[in-house]
Amino acid sequence: VQLQAFGGGLVQAGGLLRLSCAASGRTFSSYVMGWFRQAPGKEREFVAAISRIGERIYYTDSVKGRFTISRDNAKNTVYLQMNSLKPEDTAVYYCAADLAVVVHTTLNNYDIWGQGTLVTGSS
Repeated sequence: VQLQAFGGGLVQAGGLLRLSCAASGRTFSSYVMGWFRQAPGKEREFVAAISRIGERIYYTDSVKGRFTISRDNAKNTVYLQMNSLKPEDTAVYYCAADLAVVVHTTLNNYDIWGQGTLVTGSS
């Protein structure tokens, strides 16, 4: 599977944005999907992950209550709805796929990565 993320942009603090990650191939539903982000000068970090059919979802603490991950297996797409954006959410956001049953929150478990999309939260 190949991944392409899009939907980033410049948003004022408190605003909202929805990222999408489109996957090619016919095995999308076999993958756990995750979103990660990398802020300038920082390491890439976990944001959210969703199981193959969406019954299990995990978030990093800093985005709980503000971000929502979802997927549409019929459209081979995973989404990240970001509400109440903060300047500290500024980062390049990456989607990633993990051919697994368990939902992992660590980078090393994800084998396939999209190219990233930049989100800038202005103050």
